[in-house]
Amino acid sequence: MKTAAAKRPKSPIGPRKSLMRAHSAIVVDGVERAASRAMLHAVGFSASDFARSQIGIASTWSMVTPCNMHIDKLADHVAAGVNGARGKAIVFNTITISDGISMGTEGMKYSLVSREVIADSIETVAGCEGMDGLVAIGGCDKNMPGCLMALARLNRPSVFVYGGTILPGCFENRDVDVVSVFEAVGAHANGKMSRKDLSKLEACAIPGAGSCGGMYTANTMASAIEALGMSLPNSSAQAAVSEEKKDDCKRAGAAVMNLLKLGIRPLDIMTKKAFENAITVVIALGGSTNAVLHLLAIAHSAGVKLSIDDFTRIGKRVPVLGDLKPSGKYVMAELVKIGGLPPLMKMLLDRGLLHGDCMTVTGKTLAQNLRNAGSYPAGQDVIRSFDDPVKKNSHLVVLYGNLASTGAVAKISGKEGLQFKGKAIVFDSEETAMTSILDGRVKKGHVVVIRYEGPKGGPGMREMLSPTSAIMGKGLGKDVALITDGRFSGGSHGFVVGHITPEAYVGGLLSIVRNGDPIIIDAEKCQLTLDLPVEEIRSRQSKWRAPKPRYTKGVLAKYAKQVNSAHLGAVTDADC
Repeated sequence: MKTAAAKRPKSPIGPRKSLMRAHSAIVVDGVERAASRAMLHAVGFSASDFARSQIGIASTWSMVTPCNMHIDKLADHVAAGVNGARGKAIVFNTITISDGISMGTEGMKYSLVSREVIADSIETVAGCEGMDGLVAIGGCDKNMPGCLMALARLNRPSVFVYGGTILPGCFENRDVDVVSVFEAVGAHANGKMSRKDLSKLEACAIPGAGSCGGMYTANTMASAIEALGMSLPNSSAQAAVSEEKKDDCKRAGAAVMNLLKLGIRPLDIMTKKAFENAITVVIALGGSTNAVLHLLAIAHSAGVKLSIDDFTRIGKRVPVLGDLKPSGKYVMAELVKIGGLPPLMKMLLDRGLLHGDCMTVTGKTLAQNLRNAGSYPAGQDVIRSFDDPVKKNSHLVVLYGNLASTGAVAKISGKEGLQFKGKAIVFDSEETAMTSILDGRVKKGHVVVIRYEGPKGGPGMREMLSPTSAIMGKGLGKDVALITDGRFSGGSHGFVVGHITPEAYVGGLLSIVRNGDPIIIDAEKCQLTLDLPVEEIRSRQSKWRAPKPRYTKGVLAKYAKQVNSAHLGAVTDADC
């Protein structure tokens, strides 16, 4: 008969190390680690906890934004799942910023920078404290790729949890969200909405916790990460405030313990084929252009060779099936109602468009996870059939040409047409462009050029949601194009081209464009062209001089010096 003493875990005062405790044992085992254990007693460790796997729970909780305001509670549910599976959960925080709040201001330059800060901070904490595994919880746009970059770098058994989508607001008996407000600003400037109605809309558009409600960047990246295999099935399609999301968190805590037992790590999951699955799902959903930038960055951290041309290759055979905002009709909550992502992924798998043999955080392959996935209910039109797609091929179109010798990314739903030729109206910042759009100087036939907004030139590669929304709100969505070396929010739509590389700040051809220059955007030939004689282009280039850096100290200055080109993911450790 076993005694009570015999049931206790062995004392940490003897050297013991296993796959389950490959990192924590180094920190807490042995007589010489007594001081470390003393510190951990103060934060709630018992003697028995030192023999357990230590699981870091990276929480992006903050009251900065509704996207993340509930994540502290979700972290508690993850911790319960870890502890219930006989691990020891340790919750820690990293930062978040709000794109929706900072959009159109100088502060938005910190947005993409935050992705790197989040990745660096999670890597720093987990690496320093000897955590054996991780669960990361993300809400707003940059949280998700930042978390995945860190998990790839650390390569310890890990699961990602999406904080969940917000429910739509209601204005005049229609669903609304934050993009509705951005577009209403343009409608107000055009005399189509009163100031009183604008105030009513802004008061009801964001009803509570959760990420922006359309197939914008947050929901796009959550879906991509699920397709990548790094979150549990349907984690991407749950409301932020729901019993399903609480359960997702608890199961994620148990899942990371299972991954430890199985010895499955992120780099076993994040393979080239898994990234191809993620790209396929992003296209099928009509997702954000930011997915290109972020998947390239995550692949870099995972040591996977991925390029913008992979999006073109895959996009030729994958249709857009999701009729989701911003270009479509429905918000993410409607996809949640009809069953979320698994039925779509099963459709894609059965069509031969997904790699079913990819490993996932369940410890099973993608095909095994989808074996019992149901179908969407009859009569729904949130997700179309292959016979009736929103678009027969990808809406994410990679363009080349003299304006983008190393590539640019267009978001072409097909509703705008496939070609646009117009006269340039040129701005050296987002703010000056916004003023001209609202005061009526931007007119039908213009190609709005917003430059010096790239990763180095901004610095920070701001999202042009305010200008694109103002154009839509002014009723010019089909009559005006916008091109930039910055990027777009997932909420942007219209005839838009971003991520133009080389960016203007490093001498890309965008830097020499003048008012009135003819510009051709051809989504069928995948070309972006400044239609001028070669001699004129060379003459202008010989006279161009790089502008002085906008920041010389602090995080933006460091970022500008370290960041690489958008076509490579805009990462800051490429030369390390």
